[in-house]
Amino acid sequence: MTSSRLAKILAMVALAAALAGCQERRDPGFQGWVEADMIFVSPDEAGRVVKLNVREGDEVKVGDLLYSVDDDLQQADLNQNKATLANAQQTYDRAASLRGTGAGTQANLDAAVSALRVAEAKVNTSETRLARRKGFAPVAGTIQQIYFREGEMVAAQRPVLSIMPPGNMKLRFFVPEAELPKLSIGDQVRVVCDNCAADLTAKIYFIATTAEYTPPVIYSLDERNKLVYLIQARPSRPDALRVGQPISVYLNPKMPVADRR
Repeated sequence: MTSSRLAKILAMVALAAALAGCQERRDPGFQGWVEADMIFVSPDEAGRVVKLNVREGDEVKVGDLLYSVDDDLQQADLNQNKATLANAQQTYDRAASLRGTGAGTQANLDAAVSALRVAEAKVNTSETRLARRKGFAPVAGTIQQIYFREGEMVAAQRPVLSIMPPGNMKLRFFVPEAELPKLSIGDQVRVVCDNCAADLTAKIYFIATTAEYTPPVIYSLDERNKLVYLIQARPSRPDALRVGQPISVYLNPKMPVADRR
């Protein structure tokens, strides 16, 4: 073998070793998905939705009117309690007047006071029930889904719609036990997804203390039968992601990304 041929072979071996070393130093990443903690808005009592003021995808602010539920029964209850309050007020006025002249007893006055307070409390309760026939946005966010529309009956405490505040979006992914010591609360990770911006990052806020053998959703083609731990992170740009979207998470934001093909 000539010296030139031997030199070429050695050069090829060195190049292959260098490429293998570079590949080994590439971050393989972890598969995950996007989730969000929704805020569900529901009426206290059953009724029919008579007005829906928003559509899916609408942005809402705190206090915005979202929907109205029929209030005939609550209005009738309020009217009845107001009538009872008027009678209780008259009874009290009469008992107080008689007591002032000495013709009435203290017991009658005390009973009238008690009845008046009960009637006032019932009116306040009825007014609260009536006010709650309208649903207002408790948080700012995006209307994610509408479950009941105008004309439909909704049961008590069943959500009419859900709101997704931007700060409630989260990334969920699993890492093997061997990788767990590399992670800490507050660490920044890189997020990659199809047709997404190249500079997406997230901050870890939760690391599970108990292991799981198989994550509930696996987007990768490789099945791994080993201990994994759930990690959750808040994205820096939640507006760039969608709920349910598959993602790849890289623990070292500066390390080259391995080929995902």
